[in-house]
Amino acid sequence: MSLIKSISGIRGTIGGAAGDNLTPIDVVKFTSAYAAWLQGQLCCKQRLKVVVGRDARISGPVVSNLIVSTLQACGVDVINIGLATTPTVEVAVPYKRAHGGIIITASHNPKQWNALKLLNAKGEFLSGKDGEQLLQIAEKSDLQFAEVDELGKEEQDFSFLQKHIDMVLALPLVNAKAIKEAKLKVVVDAVNSVGGTAIPELLRALGVEQITEINCTPNGQFAHNPEPLPEHLTEISAVVKNQQCHMGIVVDPDVDRLALVCENGEMFGEEYTLVAVADYVLQRKKGNTCSNLSSSRALRDVTEMHGGAYTAAAVGEVNVVEKMKQTAAVIGGEGNGGVIYPELHYGRDALVGVALFLSHYVQQGKSMSALRATYPPYFMSKNKLTLTPNINVDAVLSAMKTAYADGRVTDIDGVKIDFDAKKEWVHLRKSNTEPIVRVYAESSTQALADKLAAEVMQKMAEISQKVQ
Repeated sequence: MSLIKSISGIRGTIGGAAGDNLTPIDVVKFTSAYAAWLQGQLCCKQRLKVVVGRDARISGPVVSNLIVSTLQACGVDVINIGLATTPTVEVAVPYKRAHGGIIITASHNPKQWNALKLLNAKGEFLSGKDGEQLLQIAEKSDLQFAEVDELGKEEQDFSFLQKHIDMVLALPLVNAKAIKEAKLKVVVDAVNSVGGTAIPELLRALGVEQITEINCTPNGQFAHNPEPLPEHLTEISAVVKNQQCHMGIVVDPDVDRLALVCENGEMFGEEYTLVAVADYVLQRKKGNTCSNLSSSRALRDVTEMHGGAYTAAAVGEVNVVEKMKQTAAVIGGEGNGGVIYPELHYGRDALVGVALFLSHYVQQGKSMSALRATYPPYFMSKNKLTLTPNINVDAVLSAMKTAYADGRVTDIDGVKIDFDAKKEWVHLRKSNTEPIVRVYAESSTQALADKLAAEVMQKMAEISQKVQ
């Protein structure tokens, strides 16, 4: 498996050959480059401070020890917050006035994966420009390390989950009193990672007393595929229905994605996590929203219903955050269950998502399935088209813009074509790691979404034969 280097960090599978996988050599190399990049951001020589936290993956302690020791060897002081969600590390960086942060997690990838996700001094992912600078530093291999009297120190502070929860509860739109009075009965599936501690603790702080925990032991032994998709959530679906609970709450290993299960065992829909939270926020705070190009149109509909403006960003959290800042969005995120609420911080945060959603749920006084039925019904078809290496993918995408000129075309990230009269769209994105184009389509029924995707893939196949 090739080591994947992106603007948000470095990820790969544990073991194998250096440069091909996430080995100790690679961890040291990119951690050292990150320390050098941070030093380059300072206008004067000063002692660096970096927050380090990890999810519960089996490889987490090994990778964490390597990172902490490497940072110290670079003369960087480390605040080690131990087991922590991605958003917890993000809020810890500005709280501790650190210069950056490293989150050790491969998010929804299987247990053999791990990664270094890199943050700036605001606790946000690096920009594309910053990420490129860091990768260039890593490839130069002329890094300098600290002499013995300049080695960094390690401070351990395992209190940040509670600090994070306290910040969430302090948000004006979080109604802990109403949540407690509702006497909710909730099931939590945290795929045996750090969410197994974080989500139940948050729920108890919100006043939820009846919590059934499944796969909540943070030992890294993922009980099912860790990506919170319907086909992976049959266990919690059955428990919610059989125990007659109000809902199920599911998070991925680093707790930046939130999926919900209705009282009847059906999925609320990852795309609709953000839609529901945005509905709640916009009822109380007028403003704009933002999500990525591959997210459901439902957010646009709800935003416009409340008098706000919706803007789409290129896929990727850093792109969504940048667009949210440009448009002064009061709520945003991604359709994979990632809620970004800037009043707390600019990062996908399932803890904020849970607190705001529960506040909305108890205020509405409806069952989960009834609440879901209040939102515009859209269905998505997610596909990929494999292309031979000799095909000019950029030329194919350019030709697709011409072929579908009757639609509203956006080309900031691949090609997205909106057919506004039908309230449907298709998004074509070139993969950065394999010769495929991802083809996402959305329409008012699953059959129509599948039909649109099939038609577009057929047209792409025809065009690709002409531009080889």
